[in-house]
Amino acid sequence: MNPQRTMACAALLLAIGIIVGATASHALQNVLNASQMHALETAVEYQLINALGLFMVGLLVRARTDAWLSRAAALLLAGILCFSGGIYLMLAGAPRMLGLVTPVGGLLLIVAWLLLAWRLFSTNGTER
Repeated sequence: MNPQRTMACAALLLAIGIIVGATASHALQNVLNASQMHALETAVEYQLINALGLFMVGLLVRARTDAWLSRAAALLLAGILCFSGGIYLMLAGAPRMLGLVTPVGGLLLIVAWLLLAWRLFSTNGTER
């Protein structure tokens, strides 16, 4: 992924996460039950944490041209969209079957972070 687009996507995901979180805490507490509210808070939390990570990976890609780091960024982006997006869509009334993308998103996030760790360990900071 292009580092500029990676960081722009991360910034957009951060803004959306803050908007959704603020909306949930102010406008949705009387609309959602406790279980739904917990799911929404989890989706927002994962979105914000992984979007910050995505931003940092964008900085790494900008500093070190490395296709593996770009792949990790793409997996992070897909993971955020599938995990948090799946929860958001289900809470908005999408069919329960769509919820199957949520664990796929979680798996993509895990793979992205493991790929990043592997790449950083394997290069030992010496490659550009």
